[in-house]
This record gives sequence, structure tokens and C-alpha cells, in this order.
Amino acid sequence: MNFKTFTGALLGASLAFVPAQTAQADAGDFIAGAIIGGIVGANAKKQRTTRTTQKRYKKKTYRSRLPSTQEGRNIQASLNYFGFNAGTVDGQLGQKTRNAVSQYQAYLGYPVTGQLSAFENNLLVSSYNRAQAGGYAVQQQVAATPDGTRGLLKTYRAEMAGQSPAGNGAAQTTIVVAPQAVPQPAPTTPVIAAAAASATALPSFMGAASQASLASHCNTVSLITNTNGGFTTLASMSDPNVAINEQFCLARTYAIARSEELVGKIPGFTPDQIAQQCAGFGPAMKDYVSSLSLKSRDAVVADVSSFVLTTGMSPAQLAGTARICMGVGYRTDNMEVAVGSALLLYTMGEGVYGELMGHHLSQGFGTAKRADKAVDWYKAGLAAADSGAATVFVPGQPERTELIRAASQRITGAASVPTFPQPQAASSTGLPTFSISE
Repeated sequence: MNFKTFTGALLGASLAFVPAQTAQADAGDFIAGAIIGGIVGANAKKQRTTRTTQKRYKKKTYRSRLPSTQEGRNIQASLNYFGFNAGTVDGQLGQKTRNAVSQYQAYLGYPVTGQLSAFENNLLVSSYNRAQAGGYAVQQQVAATPDGTRGLLKTYRAEMAGQSPAGNGAAQTTIVVAPQAVPQPAPTTPVIAAAAASATALPSFMGAASQASLASHCNTVSLITNTNGGFTTLASMSDPNVAINEQFCLARTYAIARSEELVGKIPGFTPDQIAQQCAGFGPAMKDYVSSLSLKSRDAVVADVSSFVLTTGMSPAQLAGTARICMGVGYRTDNMEVAVGSALLLYTMGEGVYGELMGHHLSQGFGTAKRADKAVDWYKAGLAAADSGAATVFVPGQPERTELIRAASQRITGAASVPTFPQPQAASSTGLPTFSISE
């Protein structure tokens, strides 16, 4: 589907149903009107109309809001994932969340108090983060247990206690292997699409991307991290590639979690419905993502800036949508959606997301592996962090910026720079055109 038509139709629906409002930051930007906003806007108007009608016959009452916290959102997102309905992920731990906590405690055989102990909280949230980062392996685990996603809680608890997953108390035999470097996808070489493409198919002259699964890769990274006794620090770093991959996979996990928080603020839609609409980012951003391995950072940003102008949407609307769709892309292992969303956020002034393009280029996921191109993106992301930009990944890790700086300098090094054919600028229709010099 043509992205301009796609965004234009849904944005038009949004304008038809929703009066102009002042865009608010973060999730509010998205709800005010985004790619998904047309249908969401119609639903919001219906709810406002209902509330207006009710006000005519019912005296308005007020209820004090509970304080909203990031910890509360983490707890609610985790409870919802494991099937204990905590309602909207808003960080306000009210009665519905306490009921969900009670269900969680009853399921695991803990005293039902409605209040999480430190251990219960850690088990819940860490299990959720582990499941989010697990990819296909987690899906297999879920399919293998009659309790579905809830069964993961018992499996992870047993592993933490050194027991068999069945929880019978029998000690497991643990085999510790020597730390290894994180396995990398094979280097790829830009290719010209075969001439056998159908008459309606368009050939591609862009850099070929790795088809390896990032979710599977991050499972391997997690195993190596556990084998090494924890995450790499500046003091303990011996293999910079391991450190980069740990931070890459942590950023992926945080992007997924943030996306789910925002999705929780959109009433009337399931995650699958939103994921289907986010899939529209893939075809729209494919060429820009591919050009990461072919063009300079400035050239890529210039191209994406031109694309932003063709959408007819405000930067706030695109940014809100990109935050949601980036997490969806990582969760579904769709690198075009994930990287394309990150590119949009960087282009619209959020420099910290340059880190992600550095990761993808240095490791070869979603785009051809180009360590030399990764250098500029890492520098841009680090410069934004140095200038005081808000931390979006792993805010509790104080030395993270310096760790990435040191590791990225060592793994990018002085790389040879091959020559690739450069795509021409997008045509006036918004579609890129290519030609080959004779």
C-alpha cells in the first residue's frame, strides 16, 4: 500500500472526526492524531459524545487521581502480559491493579494480599522483560505449557531457584561454558535483483540486509550474559562486541516495553490490530533503511526529512506513531518497521535514537553490515546524550553512555569502505527511481 495514500486516508478520517487540539508530549501526541489516529479519533469522539450526553442527566462527580509512576506502569504491563487484568497501563495502582496482583499471588501460591513483596515484584517484572526479549523461543515455551503465558512465571521461578521447570525441587545440572563472542550474521554484499522478476515487480539496487532474527540473536546474547555472570561494565569489558550486543538488546527490550505502554492508552484496539497498521511503516521506509549502508548520515536524514514533508502529518503525530511502531517492529522481528521508526524519530530531532542505527549497521540486522557507517550514527547518538537529551534506553545504568562510547570505538575501528552504486533522489511522486550507468 502506498504510504502517502495510507497516511492521507487515515489522517483525513482523523480530521473529519476529531476537532483540532493542542498536541501533548509523548503518548498524547499519538492520541491527538497519528497514522492509527483516524479510527482512534472516531472512537474517542464517540466516547466524548456519550460523556456529554450523560452530563446532561447526571451530576458531575470528581475523584482524586492516584499518583502515576514508571514502576506502576511496569507492574501493570507485566500483569497484563501474563493474563492478570490490571486494566490500562497508566502507572496508577488502584483497585483493579490490586485485584490483578491478588490473582498473580494466588496463581503462584503466595499469600493473597494485593500488595507485592520485593521478591514478587522482581519475579513479575523480570519475567516480563525476559519474555519480551525472548522472541520465538518464548513462543515455543508458551505453546508447550497448558497455562500459556502464565506458565512462564513458574518456569522462570524454577530456574531462578535452580529447580526443574516442573517445580519439583530437583536440582538441575548446570553446564557452564566458556564465554564466547556473540555470533554475528554473515557479511552481506549488495546485489542487483535477478532479471527474472515479474513484469510488475521493481528491481532493487539497495544494499542487501541480513535476514537473521534479532529476537533469536538477543536470546543468545542473554545466555552469554548469564554465563558471564551479568552485564559487561567499563571495568570488566574484554570483548567490546559483547558489550555492544548487550546494550543493543537492552535497547530493544525498552523500546518494546515503551510501545506497549503507549498502546495501553489507545482504547478499543488490540495489539494485533495496531501491529497490522504499523506494518505500513515497512514498505514506506524500506528504501530509507536500505540506504543506511550506502549513504552518509546527513544524506539519509535529508531524504527522510523530505519524506516527512510528503506525509502531511505533524512531527508530533509521526513521532508518537513511530514510538509505538518501533516497539511493534522489534516485537514482531520486522526490522524495516523498527529501524524505519527509529530513523523517523532521529530525523525529527531526537538524536539519542542515532544509537540504534549504529547498532543495526555494526551488527548487520535490518541493513547491510557496515561498521564504517555505524561510526557516525554512534557519534550522533552519544553527542545527543552528552548534551543532556532525555535517556530513552536503560535509564538506571549510569555508565551506559561511556560503555557504548568505548565499545563502539573499538569495534568500528578503521574499516575498509567499499564503493556502492548510489540511488537517485526520490521523484516528485514520492517514489524513488533508479538508473544504471552504462
